[in-house]
Amino acid sequence: MFTTRPELAGTHGMVASTHWLASTTGMAVLEDGGNAFDAAVAAGFVLQVAEPHLNGPAGQVPAIFVTADARTPKVLCGQGVAPSAATPGHFADLDLDLIPGSGLLAATVPGAWDAWLLLLRDHGTKRLRDVLGYAISYAWKGVPVVGRITETIDTVAELFANHWPTSARLWLPGGEAPAPGSLHRNPTLARTWQRLLAEAETCSGREEQIEAARRAWSHGFVAEAIDEFSRNAFRDDSGRDHAGLLTGDDLAAWEATYEDAVVTDFGEWSLVKCGAWTQGPVLAQQLRLLEGFRDELAYVDGRPTARTVHLATECAKLAFADREAWYGDTSVDLDLLLSREYAEGRRKLVGDEASGELRPGGADPRLPKVIEATRGRRATGGAIGEPTVDPAGRTRGDTVHIDVVDAHGNMVSATPSGGWLQSSPTIPELGFCLDSRAQMFWLEQGLPNSLAPGKRPRITLSPSMALRHGEPVLAFGTPGGDQQDQWQLSLWLAHTVGGLNLQESIDAPAWHTTSFPSSFYPRAWTPKELVVESRIGEAALRELAERGHEVVDAGPWALGRLSAVSRDPASGILRAAANPRGMQGYAVGR
Repeated sequence: MFTTRPELAGTHGMVASTHWLASTTGMAVLEDGGNAFDAAVAAGFVLQVAEPHLNGPAGQVPAIFVTADARTPKVLCGQGVAPSAATPGHFADLDLDLIPGSGLLAATVPGAWDAWLLLLRDHGTKRLRDVLGYAISYAWKGVPVVGRITETIDTVAELFANHWPTSARLWLPGGEAPAPGSLHRNPTLARTWQRLLAEAETCSGREEQIEAARRAWSHGFVAEAIDEFSRNAFRDDSGRDHAGLLTGDDLAAWEATYEDAVVTDFGEWSLVKCGAWTQGPVLAQQLRLLEGFRDELAYVDGRPTARTVHLATECAKLAFADREAWYGDTSVDLDLLLSREYAEGRRKLVGDEASGELRPGGADPRLPKVIEATRGRRATGGAIGEPTVDPAGRTRGDTVHIDVVDAHGNMVSATPSGGWLQSSPTIPELGFCLDSRAQMFWLEQGLPNSLAPGKRPRITLSPSMALRHGEPVLAFGTPGGDQQDQWQLSLWLAHTVGGLNLQESIDAPAWHTTSFPSSFYPRAWTPKELVVESRIGEAALRELAERGHEVVDAGPWALGRLSAVSRDPASGILRAAANPRGMQGYAVGR
């Protein structure tokens, strides 16, 4: 089996992420005596500087973690809620049937800062200055610009110049995007972080400082600046100017929390996901459906067979149809949706030909009416999942990912996102912009994911963990919007069915379908479309087309930005791997 890199192995610690600067930052913290939580927080802040087109300080972060002492996985909820003024009536008054994908209307309460600090307070060992200092240094001195940052800014340059002048001042110095390989600085963001640190360090103890920094954000100068800026009107994806809804009171009323993880048993393996306020359980539903096809799943020379891809795709369609009908920040009957009995009935819908229908199960499933208008509309932005900016200039964003494990057995899988540089105008006093995650709500009422004040949108962010014989052994994930839990499925099958190691599993050909509504404005979907990396082979591509799939050849190396770390409880050996696609993701460790 060809691999682009070796699977790393060691005993001290492992960090894998979507950018080498974050991975090396996390490892530096481990080498300095920090634990996996310290390392994850430090890496998370660096990603806000290194990949600003994919996440930012006012974004969100769901994470799954286990501690060395308590081996039960827990979820960190760093997804903020809709503002108190975000009512369906408000959007109806604006004559909108979808929430725009950019601008101030789509902002939810920022969640990343509070979530990272909560994790650091309760499970880390370092002071805030120790973990935030790396990101502050990069913001002051500059971070090397990767090509995708330049491409993103170029795509929205006209919007910035004509409608978002504060963003133009930050991201178009001299009227042009920073060149790939150059250093881009954000001194305003550095000063914001330094001011938060200064307010924190009026207290003496580690935990007291962290709490003071949380208050300085949600009750202090950050909340005040967000409140004032949100009152302005800016152009968004609707083609009109709208003011925001987020207030300082909204920030003060919310804080990050912990929740129980969703653990689904598959024999010797168990999958750990966040709840149905994310799309996370959809991976467990796919695996539950595939249980009945276990003898038909196969890998040959490191590549999935066409039959394996077909079955996985048809099961994905059924699972994601259930996501559309049932998932949201409400009471969701996951006991039913993840049961073997339910899967047995649904499995009968999987045939030898590709289905083009959206077929949710359960009693009285209800789908949004507006999706009929987007059915068959090819999702702009190409075939790679969740592009940073699509060719039409709509400012969708993507995501980052971090996995960390240390010698003690602490393990974290986190998928930060939101607050992309292109999601909304830069707040000039702070050096960052708000997120646009509320676009994932439906304005039609009576659905699990219908908009309501104080409610979390059903997000695509989907970190993962796995247990083997009840012991936490694997943390993994990827950016990619709706495709996250399909690309993670390809890793899972390669590892558990194909017997490939972590790097081989990440390098193996990946695939996904777009046969269900996108979670992002304008919510397009393409029944029967199947996007596959060409390394699966011409014969497999031909067989999939003969089965009725509308096959899109994505090229040899195009799908996913997976990373993973693992720990063998018996030997203590730690392993890590990261995605070579895009030449940014790296794993480090010793």
